[in-house]
Amino acid sequence: MIKVLLFAHLREKLGTEQLMIQDKNEMSVQDLKIWLSEQYNLQSLNHVMTAINEEFVTDDEVVKDGDTVAFIPPVSGG
Repeated sequence: MIKVLLFAHLREKLGTEQLMIQDKNEMSVQDLKIWLSEQYNLQSLNHVMTAINEEFVTDDEVVKDGDTVAFIPPVSGG
C-alpha cells in the first residue's frame, strides 16, 4: 500500500488529506502522478514538489509498497 499525502489546493480539491493506494506495483513518481491525474482529475501535479518518506525526489524516483508520498504545491505569499 502506498500512502499519498496531499497539501493546499490538492487537499481542497479532493476533500481529504491522504489517499491509500493498494495493488500498485513499483512505479516512478511520474507514473504515480499520471495515474492520480486520471483517477482523480488532478491536473496540477506537474507543478508540485514530491517527497518520498520525507525526502524530496525527482519524477524518476521509484515509489514502492509501504512508501509515503507527499505532493507539496508551491507556496506564495508576502
